Amino acid sequence: MSIFSTILNKIFPHDHPANTTSASTTAPAATAASAPGSTTVPAGTPSTPPTVSAQTSQPSVAPMPAVDVEAVLTKLQEGSGQQLNWRTSIVDLLKLLGLDSSLDARKQLAAELHYSGSTEDSAAMNVWLHREVMQKLAANGGKVPDELK
Repeated sequence: MSIFSTILNKIFPHDHPANTTSASTTAPAATAASAPGSTTVPAGTPSTPPTVSAQTSQPSVAPMPAVDVEAVLTKLQEGSGQQLNWRTSIVDLLKLLGLDSSLDARKQLAAELHYSGSTEDSAAMNVWLHREVMQKLAANGGKVPDELK
């Protein structure tokens, strides 16, 4: 499991869509053609535009439930008994989640998240990692305050 997947698992409920590994959230085109109520037109028959909106034939995707990332991390902080600055430090964020915060682990996380800078400049990498993790948490259904992104 990737480090970022582990971060998601620590913050999001286990039944949250960001943590589930379903095959796909969209139906394949073949499924739509064989759906009940659809008709097959024989080859060579001129097709006419359907009278039913294409939107009604597509499966509806439920909105991803939002998870208040700040509240989850604050609660973890309160229960940890440690003074960790998870709001700005990727090292402290990883420690709060009970994950490896070593330089090697952070370099691995940087590779997972496609960091293009030098991993030898750990200060710059750490700042980028924290911001990128927060943005990715937001992209996966996390409610993250703007000042943390």
